[in-house]
Amino acid sequence: MAGNIFGKRFRVTTFGESHGKALGVVIDGCPAGLSLSEQDIQPYMDRRKPGQNLHTTQRKEDDSIEILSGVFEGRTTGTPIAIMVRNADQRSKDYSELAHVFRPGHADFGFYEKYGFRDYRGGGRSSGRETLARVAAGAVAAKILSELDITVDAEVTELAGIDVTTPAGREAANDRILALREEKDSAGGVVTCFVNNMPTGIGEPVFDKLDAMLAHAIMSIGAVKAVEIGDGTKVSRALGSEDNDGFESVVLEDLDLTEDEDEEAADGDDADSGEDNDESGMAEIQMTSNHAGGILGGMSDGAEIVLRAYFKPTPSIAKPQQTANEDGENITIEIKGRHDPTVVERACVVVECMTAITILDALMDNMTAQMDYLRTIYQ
Repeated sequence: MAGNIFGKRFRVTTFGESHGKALGVVIDGCPAGLSLSEQDIQPYMDRRKPGQNLHTTQRKEDDSIEILSGVFEGRTTGTPIAIMVRNADQRSKDYSELAHVFRPGHADFGFYEKYGFRDYRGGGRSSGRETLARVAAGAVAAKILSELDITVDAEVTELAGIDVTTPAGREAANDRILALREEKDSAGGVVTCFVNNMPTGIGEPVFDKLDAMLAHAIMSIGAVKAVEIGDGTKVSRALGSEDNDGFESVVLEDLDLTEDEDEEAADGDDADSGEDNDESGMAEIQMTSNHAGGILGGMSDGAEIVLRAYFKPTPSIAKPQQTANEDGENITIEIKGRHDPTVVERACVVVECMTAITILDALMDNMTAQMDYLRTIYQ
């Protein structure tokens, strides 16, 4: 099976199946010297694990991580980092009746047609449980980004068709999800992710556009059916005069600088080669709006990156559904077991982590864009 590797410089390889002994990830390209421990990664895993509220499956899995390699005396060594999570609280018998049946909304049929064989226990490699490996890698990427003062934060903004950015909306969505659980049905939703303090010019102008790589990363999450950057589909109904983001030059002394930043700016003047800096050398180009969502021409423009991931309803529902089996017989099934009435809340951290991995990989790839960058490192 191909397609288990993501990234060029910061490269992650995930492995394992839903009901196998363990799942995990191998990270290539993490710089040496990063302070890292299981305690840095576990909070991300805890955000993803089940059983935290009535919206999620009540399966009990600690999802405790083990760092197997790449860290010595609390710091990364520059060698591959292997992280593993052992599976627990499995009920493979819940899937025995589905051994030869294609579940609606799942990867069963495509997987069977492709390989002529499938692990029916929870979906095997196609299970949403695979995302825990991505979260582990994303936690490492997020820690590196934090060293660069770059933040990546995701939140659920819509659930079951209800805007949950207000307390009233959240309450209405909670009631709706609980009602769907009783009705043996499910719902989808939207996760919005924000990247701040992003340097300008990250990404490539042709095939490896930053938005294209983000779309690749987010669409690789099993239940995601659409991705938007910035205004997304709204741009098709906007005028050019409405959609274009303007630029403005802001003089450094007019910016809201901290005392330390003021001192750094002053130190920079003192350290000059004797020539006084004029205002143009102390200016910063900023966007006047952000319809593009922080990415123009495939490269970051310095504004906040805004990304939205659209999740479909959980396909495993207990309602009767029409399907067929491997013998070509038409049958009706009711899926048993413990399943989320919505995957959106647990998937929020997955979006955040896949975004972090993509951003870090693009930053590392950009280090060879200019000769000055190489001179800074090697001279």
